[in-house]
Amino acid sequence: MPLGALRPSPLVEQAAQRLREQIAAGHWPVGGKLPGETTLAKELGVGRSTVREALRALAGAGLVRARHGAGVFVTATEPAEDWPTRLRRAAVTDVYEVRMGVEVQAARLAARRRTPEDITALRAAVEGRRAAAGADDTAFVEADIALHAAVVTAAHNPVLSDLFTEFVPVLREGLIAVLDLTSLRETDPGTGDHAHAGLVEAVVAGDPETAAAILEAELESTLGLLRAGGEEVP
Repeated sequence: MPLGALRPSPLVEQAAQRLREQIAAGHWPVGGKLPGETTLAKELGVGRSTVREALRALAGAGLVRARHGAGVFVTATEPAEDWPTRLRRAAVTDVYEVRMGVEVQAARLAARRRTPEDITALRAAVEGRRAAAGADDTAFVEADIALHAAVVTAAHNPVLSDLFTEFVPVLREGLIAVLDLTSLRETDPGTGDHAHAGLVEAVVAGDPETAAAILEAELESTLGLLRAGGEEVP
């Protein structure tokens, strides 16, 4: 199947798209070898440098891989999703299960590593959450997430912090949905205040196991609500 010459710029993007289409259509199957740069350049009507950049883009998307001295081979027919995209498509309950592992460990580390500045931030976050009890669900969820973020920050582990940051958009949507579907805040506007205050005090006191136990119980409770919401929860 001839590839067909391309229109003027952006040539690299056009070349990558044309090659991607051929791979998706099975013109070059997974495991198969692509033609050489010279052949591709001729068929596409571009220079070899353009083909080279297009192949790099496809490699970055996980579609091809160069083997030294052997050529470029197809490794997948669909581009690999990056982590944020994967999270946005995941069920909020699945994300929450992973969140539990991240945050429970973060609580343990925070209790061991918290600094005076962390303690100030944690206590301010508790007060911010309490103040948000009089606000709408969105503002309350933001304040809740801010408190959890303060705990993760106090763990002083950049990998845990980055993971938590990636979870936040999905968690925000799920938590707002839970509050919308339940009457939790109608009877208790600051729902979970006792547990969150206890979590912070355990971190401040340097008690890692109590901090972890409180947080795990709180997250398990919320996960139960998410599961009970079924398909109504995004």
